[in-house]
Amino acid sequence: MDRCVVLVDAGYLLGATANLLTGQPSRARLTVDHAALAAALAERAEAETGLPLLRIYWFDAAPDRRSLPEHRRLRSLPRVTVRLGALTRAEGRWVQKGVDAAMHAELTELAHNRACADLVLLSGDGDLLPGMVCAKEHGVVVHLWAVQPVEHDFNQSEDLVAEADERQVLDRAFVERWAQPRELQTPLPLAAAGPARVGPAPALPDGASPPAGPEPEPEAPAAVALPRPTGLRVVPTPRDLAVRPGPGTPPALVLRWSSDRLGAAPVPVPAPVPAGPPTLAELTRPEQRWADREEDSTEAPADAQAVGRRFALRWLSRLGTETVLTRLWADHPRIPHRLDAELLRYAARFGLLAAHDDQIDEEHRYAIRAGFWDAFAEAVPRPGLAVAQE
Repeated sequence: MDRCVVLVDAGYLLGATANLLTGQPSRARLTVDHAALAAALAERAEAETGLPLLRIYWFDAAPDRRSLPEHRRLRSLPRVTVRLGALTRAEGRWVQKGVDAAMHAELTELAHNRACADLVLLSGDGDLLPGMVCAKEHGVVVHLWAVQPVEHDFNQSEDLVAEADERQVLDRAFVERWAQPRELQTPLPLAAAGPARVGPAPALPDGASPPAGPEPEPEAPAAVALPRPTGLRVVPTPRDLAVRPGPGTPPALVLRWSSDRLGAAPVPVPAPVPAGPPTLAELTRPEQRWADREEDSTEAPADAQAVGRRFALRWLSRLGTETVLTRLWADHPRIPHRLDAELLRYAARFGLLAAHDDQIDEEHRYAIRAGFWDAFAEAVPRPGLAVAQE
């Protein structure tokens, strides 16, 4: 039928949103307006597919599959259906069970019944790949949505991205319409110390009358305030050190060993110097990473040498440092270790380094590296090569 359906993996959506807005993938750090969230998803789904919305399916987990307050709020919204899996404790952390299976079952059921023409999947779990394939085989157009990743992260299965018909990214502006970082609760101040009146009121002198006015209510015992220690050093935690200050803010705290003298100045720790030139991952922005994966999934290189050429051209276009490029010729045909390892991992994505009897095909390795050096030679001529040819 000419309608669209939205399937939402709540764990993925809220975890990735928390990571984008707060730097930590914890749902507890978010304040979510569920009515605004459902309205934003419906509006975007109808705009992208050009079809009216049938329903939003919200898949989440809860202890003993009992609805939490947020689930009850979602269920009260129009065209929103909540499916709950189990939330169990394993090895000191919460693990959801049955959510992926429920999403897979809903995918295939909607496709078999031809309940929709377009299906929006908001998840990153590669276990949903069979359900996506089944929906496509029944003529359903699958739209895969992702929350904007942070830095060099990629928060979706590569196979899921490659199989989807359409792909979109929910950026920061979209998620800020319905989610905000939760403000940290500040501790209540201690009550001021003071004498507490205990026992009967003091006796009045002879002939004196009690003061006019209503009878005063008995006072509650005053809270006893503990003396606050002063002059103690605050030792930062590793989490404190992980938050780097921005421009114009005081420098970050530095951990010190317990054996350091109290009056000694902290010794600055030099930043680690990477061995060799930077890798492609270090030079790639999140937007470029998404575009690279799109290109690789739609326009795969023809052979092993073409893989090496594509990698080299991307790396050269983002490096822009002539000194590093000139120095690389001194080690030809050896590629720096970190860069060579990244090149081979990149080639493995195209199935060129498949192992045969636990032995990696060396012929492919040589072809991949030869393609890298061919592209490198075209962009950066080898010093003295023109003189030697003359």
